[in-house]
Amino acid sequence: MKTNQMRKIRIEKVTLNIGAGKDQARLEKGLVLLRSITNTTPVKTITNKRIQEWGLRPGLPIGCKLTLRKNKATKILPSLLEAVDNRLRETQFDENGNMAFGIHEYINIPGVKYDPKIGIMGLEVCITLERPGYRIKRRRLLTRKIPTKHRISKQEAINFMTDQFKIKVGEE
Repeated sequence: MKTNQMRKIRIEKVTLNIGAGKDQARLEKGLVLLRSITNTTPVKTITNKRIQEWGLRPGLPIGCKLTLRKNKATKILPSLLEAVDNRLRETQFDENGNMAFGIHEYINIPGVKYDPKIGIMGLEVCITLERPGYRIKRRRLLTRKIPTKHRISKQEAINFMTDQFKIKVGEE
């Protein structure tokens, strides 16, 4: 029996994020950490709003992030999942088929050694899933919404992750 190619789920991107707040030393350590994990240059995230209680002003760098797509994303994802013992909670999946989880200490990632200059630091991992045809919501001309029956549900995302990456999903 043939399966519909347009129904196949794939990993669109994996985003690694470290929030540093106003601490510029932590931001520099985060940039070094992301570069050492992925061999790719991360970018700084800049604040747009002024929040006086937190001491934030527009133009102030408050974190760093890195987006991996295609082969790079699928290569690094098993080691990131292994850092959390291949376990995710159901609450870490959203209704659109995306998931996010935190890694408390980067030394839990297999193959990453402790660096005394960085110290102990954690990061957030966001995984975006999509099907072929999702381009219609991003294209410049004739932008359209993704039809409801073509969207990825929470249960479909859970099934994809358990089949592809052998993770366990449940409450702890």
